[in-house]
Amino acid sequence: QVQLVESGGGLVQAGASLKLSCAASGRAFSSYVMAWFRQAPGEEREFVAGIRSSRPDYADSVKGRFTISRDNGQMTVYLQMDSLKPEDTAVYYCAAKMSGIVRDRPALYDYWGQGTQVTVSS
Repeated sequence: QVQLVESGGGLVQAGASLKLSCAASGRAFSSYVMAWFRQAPGEEREFVAGIRSSRPDYADSVKGRFTISRDNGQMTVYLQMDSLKPEDTAVYYCAAKMSGIVRDRPALYDYWGQGTQVTVSS
């Protein structure tokens, strides 16, 4: 069983930065594919960024603004969000899958955190 706990959300103005963290439990964290998704009210959950061991993947909407990273020793994955826009407002979820590669479909992930709210005002 893997538990994921997100933190770092908040209310910021457009153009500001936030850094989300996701602390994980589990023995084989370094082999997990880790990802961030987000869900705005009335919208489907969408892929934001993912990472396994090397090159991370990003949604086109966040490329150049968001950076995903991981610290296997701390069993934590991060999402640095810069140049935030009002359309980035959503609940952000951390997700883990036990094997394979980064995928953008939520149904392919095995474990989820409870989510953290990010609100960007204009």
